[in-house]
Amino acid sequence: MRIQRAGERYPGGDPAAGIETRHALSFGPYYDPENLRFGALLACNEERLAPGAGFDEHPHSHTEIVTWVVEGELTHADSTGHTSVVRPGDLQHLSSAAGVRHVERNDGTVPLVFVQMWLAPREPGGTPSYEVVRDVGAGYDVPAAGAVLRVARLDADESATLPAADHTYVHVVRGGVRLAGEELVRGDAARLTGEGPVNVHATTPTECLIWQMRSE
Repeated sequence: MRIQRAGERYPGGDPAAGIETRHALSFGPYYDPENLRFGALLACNEERLAPGAGFDEHPHSHTEIVTWVVEGELTHADSTGHTSVVRPGDLQHLSSAAGVRHVERNDGTVPLVFVQMWLAPREPGGTPSYEVVRDVGAGYDVPAAGAVLRVARLDADESATLPAADHTYVHVVRGGVRLAGEELVRGDAARLTGEGPVNVHATTPTECLIWQMRSE
């Protein structure tokens, strides 16, 4: 198991433009050959956009982009004609496939906080697709990447047991948990490889995003 504390994330974005980013994996100008990806996960970015700030239209391809809104509202528009407003507790999935362009903005009056995760598909190409899921429930399957996202919302002293997986990535959105003897708080993450069932115990009311991925 590898622990990455919130303060160990690489700071990015453009603070002068109201964009603050914290990268968990190599991204843009930040390059660490020992921290390129984990399983199918290529990026796990914590984003904070000030009111009126955003990412102008830009391209993506061959990437499964999953976004979890924590606070505020995310306005999305893409080149396939999809527009939406994504709110706290909503999950957005853009499969960029052979290529798509999109815009992400905070058109609201309060700061926008979200976690955006990129995954590598098993096969390149295809037709772009988009959806917003208002209730993820027990899990959200991304079969193109051989991955499942589980959202664990736990009260203090409540536990959840994760099934065995080739790769498990746990990101604490809020609160705190105990995992394999380690205490994790907001912004911390754990990477587990080849583990059996894993117990996550909440030390305070908490919300975690948990990716479970197959090697093949």
